[in-house]
Amino acid sequence: MISQSQRKMRAARWSVTTAVGLAALKLVAGLATGSLAVLSSAVDSLLDIFMSGINFIAIRKAEEPADRAHPFGHGKYETLATVIQSTVVASSGLWIIVESVQRLREGAAPGRLEGGMAVLALSALASWFIARHLKKVGRETDSSALQADSLHFAMDLYTNLVLLVGLAAIQVFDLPWLDPVLSLVVALYILFEAARLLRLSLRDILDEELPASIKKEITRVIEAHGDLHLDFHNLRTRRAGSQKIMDFHLTVCSHLTVAEAHLIADHLEKRIEEEIPGSDVTIHIEPCPSCACPENRKECADLDRLLQQLESSHTH
Repeated sequence: MISQSQRKMRAARWSVTTAVGLAALKLVAGLATGSLAVLSSAVDSLLDIFMSGINFIAIRKAEEPADRAHPFGHGKYETLATVIQSTVVASSGLWIIVESVQRLREGAAPGRLEGGMAVLALSALASWFIARHLKKVGRETDSSALQADSLHFAMDLYTNLVLLVGLAAIQVFDLPWLDPVLSLVVALYILFEAARLLRLSLRDILDEELPASIKKEITRVIEAHGDLHLDFHNLRTRRAGSQKIMDFHLTVCSHLTVAEAHLIADHLEKRIEEEIPGSDVTIHIEPCPSCACPENRKECADLDRLLQQLESSHTH
C-alpha cells in the first residue's frame, strides 16, 4: 500500500519530468519558427520546471516530522512553494506582455509554423494527462503544492490549444499581427492564474479557517460520540500545507478522573484523524460546572461501561 507521502513524491517527480520534456520541445520549435506565441509557451514550460522542482523539494520537506524548531511540523513549506510559484508565474506574464508589445510595434512575422503547431498539439495532450494526474493526487492527499502544479499544466493545456488555433489562422489567413496578440492573451491569463495562486497561499499564511464542509465533518464526528461528553465549543481550524490543524474545548463530567478524561480526548482525536486524513487535533478538557452526576457516579453506569470499552480497546 503506497502512503500519501509516497504518492505526493511520485507525482512531483512526474511533474518535473514532464515539464523538462515540454520545455525542450517548445523551445526548439519557438526558435525554429520565430513565433513569440510558441516561445511564450516555452518560457511558461521552463518556469514549470523551476516550479515543479520547488514543489518536489517543498513536499519532501513538508513530509518531515515535527522537530524542536518546528513543533507544528513543516506543512507550510508547501505554502511557501505556492507563494514562490505565483511570483514567478506573474513575472513570466509581465515579460510576455512587454515582448508582445515590442513585436506589435516592429511588425515581426513568424515563419515555418507547421513544426510549432505539431509541438503545441503534442504539448496540449501531455499537459492534459499530467494535469489530471496532479489534480487527482493533490485532492486525495490535500496537497496545495500539487494542486497549484496541476493549475500550471491545465493552463498549459488551454494556452496551447488557443495558440494552436491562432497559428493555424496566421498561416491560413496571413495575419502576422495575431501572433503577439495571442501572446498578450496568454500573458493576461498567466497573470490571472498567478493572482489566484497567491490568494490560495495567503489563506494558509493568514490562518484562514478550513472550509465549512470540513468543519461540518469534524462536528459530525464529535456529536457521534455525544455519550462520552456533555458539550463542545470554541472549535478553531487552520491549515499548514496538507495538515489540517484544529482544536476545541470538550466539556465532560466533573467527576471523571484525569485518566478517564484523557481517554475520551485521545479516542476523539484518533477518530477525527481517521475520518479526516492529515488532521492534527488538540482537545482542551473542561469539567461541567453544574454536573448532576453524584461523585460516586453510580447513576453513570452507561458512561462507566463506555469508558471500560475504550480502555479495553486501547489496551489491545
